[in-house]
Amino acid sequence: MYEREEEYIKKSIDWFTIALYLIMVLSGWFSIYGASYNYEHATSMFDLSGRAGMQLVWIGTSLVLGFVILKLDSNLYDILAYYIYAIFILLLIATIFLSTDIRGSGSWLKITDSIQIQPAEFAKFSVALVLAKFISSYNFKLLAPKNLMIIAGLILLPMLLIVLQNETGSALVYSVFILMLYREGLPGIILFLGGALIVFFVIGLKYSSTDIGVISTGEFITIILSILISAGFLISFRRDSNTARNIILGLILIMGIGYFVSLSGVAVDFGILALVAVGAMSVYLLFLAKKYWSKVYLLTAVFAISSVLLIGSVDYIFTDIMQPHQQMRIKVTLGMEDDLMGAGYNVNQSKIAIGSGGFLGKGYLNGTQTKLKYVPEQDTDFIFCTVGEEQGFAGSVFVLLLFSALILRLIFLAERQKNTFGRVYGYCVACILFFHMAINVGMVIGLTPVIGIPLPFFSYGGSSLWGFTILLFIFLRIDMARKRR
Repeated sequence: MYEREEEYIKKSIDWFTIALYLIMVLSGWFSIYGASYNYEHATSMFDLSGRAGMQLVWIGTSLVLGFVILKLDSNLYDILAYYIYAIFILLLIATIFLSTDIRGSGSWLKITDSIQIQPAEFAKFSVALVLAKFISSYNFKLLAPKNLMIIAGLILLPMLLIVLQNETGSALVYSVFILMLYREGLPGIILFLGGALIVFFVIGLKYSSTDIGVISTGEFITIILSILISAGFLISFRRDSNTARNIILGLILIMGIGYFVSLSGVAVDFGILALVAVGAMSVYLLFLAKKYWSKVYLLTAVFAISSVLLIGSVDYIFTDIMQPHQQMRIKVTLGMEDDLMGAGYNVNQSKIAIGSGGFLGKGYLNGTQTKLKYVPEQDTDFIFCTVGEEQGFAGSVFVLLLFSALILRLIFLAERQKNTFGRVYGYCVACILFFHMAINVGMVIGLTPVIGIPLPFFSYGGSSLWGFTILLFIFLRIDMARKRR
């Protein structure tokens, strides 16, 4: 016989996470008031006509929502995972046709004249639930090709629907689930290869303006890097230093012959030589893969070939697929353009605001950059610059420590789960919060492109706060049930 439900909640809930949640939500509320404060027309924090007053409404309803989630049976989330996912997929499809355009984004559904919701914010927890449900199914094997394809489909479908709503930033959040898959057994080599391809794309783009023969400088650099990384893979995952040595010596030999030929006055295209080198290496690795039936050789060859295909398509992806404003944001981030009055304006003003805060900040409600509205979206996507200006370096570090404590706590809770469903969902929650925090803070200080995603529990908005509250409190409810199970 279990104790009364109220007593059970008090004894089983993780109060440390609840405390972190409340501190972050209240800190966000004060920051929103600071960002939206107007010296000439000052209003109370509780005035519902102001941003802080409306955020207080969202905070109150979020607390009620969290309490309701804690009262529900935890088994419901397991049982209804597929149905919840299907509902939000339908909602995302409906959003494409019924959305209200807000600053170029078609991801908002209008409920009333003053209330809109963003289904993409709520779909995150539905994807986390369905992944947890599928991975926890009986006799599940992550590396089975069929299972990998299903997982990819579950993640890519909402991403595609959100991209069609012109919300690329929100869609990119779903890519972070690969970190959860790594915890569940996805080989580290796949994670590393994916990261390497992203780095190759950035290098290929940044140094695309100059050429080395038939290819750009960026393409030449990435081809050489792909060959060196391939040799490193063979040493790390196959302990095959001989093959790695042969690959590096082959690269040196091809480039060396080209260099000495060029000394005689003959024009040598080093771009072609780089392509010859990576092509010869790929053929060599495929031969070894067949000879020894080794996946390491095969994966390394696939990586090398994929690298060449990717860097060859950088210009097409950047010019023909990405929209002009996205192109400019990436160029500004990579230092290829300044555009301080255009795409780089937000980030430049944000960095000025944060830098002017110094170590201890200018004091609450004393930030000049934010009060004079130099920073656009300063109470939503750029809320962190308000913290930096008013609370300084110390306040910014405190906020980052809060997020670090919450994410580490969620990982701890995920690891203590008695079943796969709870562990997978917990890691999904931690990954989503990590991505939002890292990218939001990164774009505010100019380290990542501006993609327009909120800072969890700090940025103004009901959809954002509700979405993160549901995401977090479902996991707290699952964690509460671990002892009963």
